[in-house]
Amino acid sequence: MLLIFTIMPIFLDVHKVPFGEDHLKELSESPVDEFGVTHVNLLYNTEADMCFCLLNAPDIVAVENHHEKAGIKCEWITEVKMAKQ
Repeated sequence: MLLIFTIMPIFLDVHKVPFGEDHLKELSESPVDEFGVTHVNLLYNTEADMCFCLLNAPDIVAVENHHEKAGIKCEWITEVKMAKQ
């Protein structure tokens, strides 16, 4: 049997912190959603009211849909690569 693995693009976005710290930690462990999005990590600063999502997603539209479903408007979204694997 031949197994083929595809590397999912990684996206970074920024938006206001929409939830409390405990909920953000829960979200970081969420399974793949219906848009094909998973959290690599969530970085946040509640004092600055900023959240940075590092996500695996098939494309930028999936990231937009992922946030729209939660009622979150991203200030920006960009595809990134990680230097450290």
